[in-house]
Amino acid sequence: MSKNDPFIKKNKNLSNRKQWSKIKGENSWTMFKVISEFVDSFEVMNNIGPCVSIFGSARTKPNQKYYKLAVKIAKRMTQEGYGIITGGGPGIMEAGNKGAAKNGGLSVGLNIDLPFEQGGNKYINPAHNLNHRYFFIRKVMFVKYAQAFIVMPGGFGTLDELFEVLTLIQTKKITPVPVILVGTKFWGGMREWIETVMLEQYGNISAKDMDLIPLTDDPEEIVDIINKFYKNESKLKPNYAL
Repeated sequence: MSKNDPFIKKNKNLSNRKQWSKIKGENSWTMFKVISEFVDSFEVMNNIGPCVSIFGSARTKPNQKYYKLAVKIAKRMTQEGYGIITGGGPGIMEAGNKGAAKNGGLSVGLNIDLPFEQGGNKYINPAHNLNHRYFFIRKVMFVKYAQAFIVMPGGFGTLDELFEVLTLIQTKKITPVPVILVGTKFWGGMREWIETVMLEQYGNISAKDMDLIPLTDDPEEIVDIINKFYKNESKLKPNYAL
């Protein structure tokens, strides 16, 4: 928009408006990259069957308790007939894939190109090892094909995934599914803050929203929550249609 534009002249505040230094021509072609990545992901994910997504920190080490717990949880979920979807990297993600693979279950990895997380962990089924350039496409795959979300201790990425799923459920943009926080010591303070501050002090959520985030340390309770949720479902299906 030129400074000689009549609209700019009438609105003096716009005359100092910030301008892009340069817009790359290839940005117009980004949509084709996006479409291609969606197509490749859908072709794989449409055929995997019902899964559970496990979120958690990439920094968790194999000798730590939450890594071992994630392995156990993933194993139990495969025994219940679910595949396991993780972000495909190390830490909790590796633990989830390991628990599935060691029990002969479906082990899916949704990798993302990051400078400090390269390639998928060795426990992902090779045919289900997907690489993503864009976070938002990866998130669609996480959410669309998971019948439940198991949220282990993690960092900013885990919080991002947790609250995005809760927002989609709360706003009815996806089918309600279980979202289970694992690690009472880790998540207890956050859950208490949500209840006492976000709900009781400010009224920014509804009381029933607290039911969206059960908290446990017990793999059998996780299985019980998910099985009770789907006890009247004869057939499972993806969470939403695009």
